Amino acid sequence: MIENMNPSIKKLANLAKKESRNIIGLMSGTSLDGLDIALCSVSGHGANTTVSLDRFITKDYSNREKESLKMISSVEHVKLQEVCYQHTRIAHIHARMILEALNEWIIEPGEIDCIASHGQTIYHLPARDLDDDRQPINSTLQIGDGDHIAAITGILTISDFRQKHVAHGGEGAPMAALVDRLLFADTHEQRILLNIGGIGNFTIVPSKKSPDQTSFTTDTGPGNTLIDKLVQKWFDKPYDKDAAIARSGTVHSEILYEMLRDGWFSGSGAKSTGPEYFSVDWVAKKISNIGLSFDSIRPKDLIATVTELSAITIAKSINEHAEKTSNAVIYVSGGGAHNPLLMQRITEELGGITVKNFSELGINPDAKEALIFAVLANEMLAGEGFDFKTENGESMKLNVGKISFPK
Repeated sequence: MIENMNPSIKKLANLAKKESRNIIGLMSGTSLDGLDIALCSVSGHGANTTVSLDRFITKDYSNREKESLKMISSVEHVKLQEVCYQHTRIAHIHARMILEALNEWIIEPGEIDCIASHGQTIYHLPARDLDDDRQPINSTLQIGDGDHIAAITGILTISDFRQKHVAHGGEGAPMAALVDRLLFADTHEQRILLNIGGIGNFTIVPSKKSPDQTSFTTDTGPGNTLIDKLVQKWFDKPYDKDAAIARSGTVHSEILYEMLRDGWFSGSGAKSTGPEYFSVDWVAKKISNIGLSFDSIRPKDLIATVTELSAITIAKSINEHAEKTSNAVIYVSGGGAHNPLLMQRITEELGGITVKNFSELGINPDAKEALIFAVLANEMLAGEGFDFKTENGESMKLNVGKISFPK
């Protein structure tokens, strides 16, 4: 041991040697509804990682906090002052929520080894979405500074996980694939892990006995984002509970067809997207393309239509990789898993593939993404990194996340 080692670095080294680490994973999605807080016990690393979800809670944003985030999220032009302020403000909010959760669980902050903070995405911009002559590089931005979370809670914090992925040629999403195979590969069963948040994404996880151990992950397009935004616009509700509005409407086939013609859905390679692309303006443009006006469409019909769009594009993306999914079982997590019409239509479009709730793997489906970031942090602390292929095809071990000490 180096005699003059910085005490914080020494503590970090000791943390890496522990048999098990108590890590709080945080996730706040593009729906802007609140913060998922997952307390996980994580042992080992790499293929020997084991994790248990010990506690889970979602802390809702206040209406004022939601409105403040909407002002700067997924929009092209914002006040730089507001972005600067919210970068710190969201960290304070998340830190407060963590301390509230620990108090409710009767757990002292000193019992927690690390916080794994995803942050709040305010813009995701793959190079393919650039519509000008700027250098074609991928970029993404999450706010909620890790130093502030660490300082307020007194807990080591790892944050900003997506930037390393982007720095080596990735798009910064989906991130779950780095962990999915470690935690959820089965000896015999081939699995497709589908998460339906604002955006849909899935990972194909081969069985451990499969001769081809290549996993595949991609975004599928809109999950809940268009449904939620239209429901919020017209019905003053956060989402379409039990798909009641969509069920009362009729799918507008011409609008649906025009949406499905969008170039983003063509091609079968891995890709990512966000609500910056699939927005209410995108919907309005598609309606205009067929000579109709946005306001002429019954709200309930448009919500039925975008629900159908999500179902068809999710199933289509999975079916395009059918040669890799023979006898696979699909496990669904995320908010979309609670939409009965969406799940019904996805299942119908998939044909004979078995679809199950993620809870059958022993994990609360709402906690999955927060748990994923806890494991990403554990690998940064005690592992060797995740298998990653650069845009040039080079294989490497990738360590994601930035470390913030409390002081």
